[in-house]
Amino acid sequence: MPREGTGPDFIEALARGLEVITAFRPHRPEMTLAEVAGATGLARPTARRILLTLEELGYVRTDGRGYALTPRVLDLGVAYVRSMGLWDVARPHLERLVARTGESCSIAQLDGSDIVYVARVAVPKIVGLTVQIGTRFPALPTSLGKVQLAALPPDELEAVLAQPTRSGLVPRWQPDRAERDAELREVRARGWALTDEQLALGIRSVAAPLRDGSGRVVAGVNVNCHAAETPVDRLLEHHLPLLLQTAGDISADFARLGDVPHVTVPAVS
Repeated sequence: MPREGTGPDFIEALARGLEVITAFRPHRPEMTLAEVAGATGLARPTARRILLTLEELGYVRTDGRGYALTPRVLDLGVAYVRSMGLWDVARPHLERLVARTGESCSIAQLDGSDIVYVARVAVPKIVGLTVQIGTRFPALPTSLGKVQLAALPPDELEAVLAQPTRSGLVPRWQPDRAERDAELREVRARGWALTDEQLALGIRSVAAPLRDGSGRVVAGVNVNCHAAETPVDRLLEHHLPLLLQTAGDISADFARLGDVPHVTVPAVS
């Protein structure tokens, strides 16, 4: 996150506050003041004021020794998902897809060179990576990322992939530019993407794009399975047709949602 903005309206204090929130990670759910300052590069007095403000607002708690986020931080991410309307539209479709495939299904959106999960219906299976709303993975080695990257113009694709991942994960698949471009051309041509243990061992998935009313790709939806349980043939021959039907249904509903007129009724004084 940039510490200094490019315009006169940039609020540095807000940027610093968000930077403190995002400094908390799964491997460091609780940090001392010194650790927060070190993780963000902020001076200790500045980090302390931000933490005290976040504590007063209910986003951070402290036991007197360390600081940790509270569940209220989830409101920030949920507000985005709700504002998009994707979850309300997609939920019944995802639930039907899970029932028909017996596998977990998710929706993710592109954020820089990463994908971020915004909706998910899971089945209780052991997989190599934990996924929940807000989970972030590098986009290129994921099926959800491929279907969105394949839709980008060449200049935008290069700019997006030039951004460093914020997932903290090093994927197994590290293609050169020629291999990457060939993969995305194939995804673009067939309209769906497959990932077979490219992100991590045991992770196999197939994804399709979700589009808005203008045809623009706004997200991806996938069926995810364990490589030891579900062979590629099963994934492509049985799950993929169901996934493509589901992606079309969600896209159609999302387009209709965008066409609904929004009327503001003035309050009666």
